[in-house]
Amino acid sequence: MPKEENAAFVSAMEDILELYKLPYNPKRPLVCLDETSKQQVKEVRNPLPLVSGYPERYDTEYERNGVSNLFMIFEPLAGWRHVEVTEHRTAIDWAHQVKALVDGRYKDAETIVLVEDNLNTHTPASFYKAFEPEEARRLINKIEFHYTPKHGSWLDMAEIEWVWVF
Repeated sequence: MPKEENAAFVSAMEDILELYKLPYNPKRPLVCLDETSKQQVKEVRNPLPLVSGYPERYDTEYERNGVSNLFMIFEPLAGWRHVEVTEHRTAIDWAHQVKALVDGRYKDAETIVLVEDNLNTHTPASFYKAFEPEEARRLINKIEFHYTPKHGSWLDMAEIEWVWVF
């Protein structure tokens, strides 16, 4: 890794690691957000009937049946996680997910400390694509953005949570 990229990586990594050391504060909850896509499949053969003492048996042949996007929202210090399934992974979808956090679970928080990777939709500009300017600014003012280093999205605890879902 070139030295200038290493400096940016270390800077962003240390920022995230310092956040993870902070104590729980309900007025400034630390929330991690990540998304992934999941292929939907349809069985083309009936699974074999269940037999006591044997795992479920089904054929590996399937028919592709679309793709869904999943948003993982994880508050590590509260032990809370939520997965929301959407048809798309656009800036507008992301903005609506974050708005739901601001106006829902964290409506009494002063600021949501949000950890995310560097996906191009994870920016304050996405709020302006989804909402009127006044609403976009209101939401931005409730969020403190922190980004994992490029090529270091594994530092986002929401990404680690996918292990438990899949």
